[in-house]
Amino acid sequence: MKKKEIKQLREKTLHEFQRELLDNQERLRSLKFDLYSGKVKNVKSIHETKRIIARILTFMKELSKSK
Repeated sequence: MKKKEIKQLREKTLHEFQRELLDNQERLRSLKFDLYSGKVKNVKSIHETKRIIARILTFMKELSKSK
């Protein structure tokens, strides 16, 4: 992620984080099923999705601690 994207993430609300987290978790689940069935060509997308989920969870924790 670029600094610009991280800055945009910091401006989101808790509700937006939750929605984005669910979307990314669903995407990861789908990518894993596709990997096992041999449909995924780019394995790095799974790793990148995991990193995005970790960032979202981190920002959610920061947001909840600040309240």
